[in-house]
Amino acid sequence: MKNIEFFRYIKVKALSILVLLLVISVQNCADLEEDPTISRLAPGQYTLQEELELGVTGIYSRLRNASQWSTFFVNGWSGDDITTHRVSNKADFREFDQRVVAPTNGRIASNWRDIYAMVRAANNALESAAGLNLPDQDAQDRLIGEVHFLRGVMFFHLTRIHGTIPLPLTSIPDFNIGLSTQEEVYQQIESDLLRAEELLPAKYPDVQKGAPRPNSGSARAMLARLYLDWAGFPEKNTSKYAEAASSAKKVMDNAGAHGFGLVEDLNDLWTLENRFNDESIWTIAYNRANGLNNRKFGKLGNPSDVGGWQETFAEIKFYEDFPEGARKDATYRSDGVWGDWENFTDQATPVFTKIVGPPGDISLDDFNTDRNDFYMRYAEVLLIYAEASGRSGNVTTEAWEALNKIRRRAAGLPYNTPDPSVDVTSGDIAELAFTERKWEFAGEWIRWNDLVRMERVKEALSDRDPQSSFNSDGELLDVQNPILGSLETSNYFAPIPQNEVDLNPNLKK
Repeated sequence: MKNIEFFRYIKVKALSILVLLLVISVQNCADLEEDPTISRLAPGQYTLQEELELGVTGIYSRLRNASQWSTFFVNGWSGDDITTHRVSNKADFREFDQRVVAPTNGRIASNWRDIYAMVRAANNALESAAGLNLPDQDAQDRLIGEVHFLRGVMFFHLTRIHGTIPLPLTSIPDFNIGLSTQEEVYQQIESDLLRAEELLPAKYPDVQKGAPRPNSGSARAMLARLYLDWAGFPEKNTSKYAEAASSAKKVMDNAGAHGFGLVEDLNDLWTLENRFNDESIWTIAYNRANGLNNRKFGKLGNPSDVGGWQETFAEIKFYEDFPEGARKDATYRSDGVWGDWENFTDQATPVFTKIVGPPGDISLDDFNTDRNDFYMRYAEVLLIYAEASGRSGNVTTEAWEALNKIRRRAAGLPYNTPDPSVDVTSGDIAELAFTERKWEFAGEWIRWNDLVRMERVKEALSDRDPQSSFNSDGELLDVQNPILGSLETSNYFAPIPQNEVDLNPNLKK
């Protein structure tokens, strides 16, 4: 398929229907309405490649509609790295921030609805493609592989929020479906991702950098992330550490074929110019000029002092503990008024460069941006390999090198050049890698997942009081959203949305 910068037109003839849709060529993502039948052009089985393409396009449309909002990553406010505004209209985010998530939380309700709309569209596509035998078998394989990838990743995304979830695998609604066990959920995700890896090419043809259409390496990298979670809480199947390590190693060994690699300078990751880059394992792409906006960045992360909407801020204690150096400089804004965050007039909290962009990159007025989502970065593959190697008892020189690449870049050094000033070759590599993840992915909405799998929520969230941050009056700053709920394992996962339980009591935990 011809790539025309970001967009192209798809003209589809199926049965007697002619549909013209504006789509993102790097994603084949169309701006469709929330219609559960739209991903299936007409009743019956697909007979044309264009029909299957439109089925995949429908899933991407739902994904973009959901992922453009901070709601998609609402669980991230539970971590010790991210906080929100202490009052205003951020109550649903504060519930996660303070660990008192109610079943009536509006963000979990909309997230649940949006993700299962994607699952339903995926199930429709798979059923409609059953028995399909296209002349271009490679295209058929990669499109069906893509459906499995998207369904598996969405199940994974949701189970990280709620734990046990239902697993609808047909397009026919089951109004009495119950919750699957955590083991069953992981097994289904694994099945989808393995099938995706089997069918997807090493690199999806005619797309931008960063796998805006997933490839086989994207699927294997997600498997590495899955196995790391599987080995931790709540399943604690420690045999999965070896699988996490081997999966990550497979991606590393074939990184060139997949187009994966680290960017040299962390600052380059967060610029609009580099929103497509080799480090992204799978990218959710946006294009503001065509109405496909990302609404999680820019204005949302700024304080009222500069006209911001004050949704996504950095935790003070985490900022204080963050090791000085190039990575901290790339993670937080320290220029101009942002460098005097202790004296913000409304709420004194540091600001993430990862959210608002580097100086001069995103206008202070921008709520809609072109920023892409790097759903998983190659840096995570390297750190999974290092950590899982340590926890599985099979530490190699390659595992140390994977860790040291991240450490070198964090210090502003060439990541491929050994440097004794930062390199480590002894000690507990698993814990070193776990800590490295803490700093590397700050503000990317994934820290909470690490705290959960290692059962370190209480350890991290019991110590959030600022220690060294004072305002101009010499007053020690307070934590903005103190913990109100339990930090025990029984409170690790968000409840099933109340409206879903009301409709189907079998979903009650």
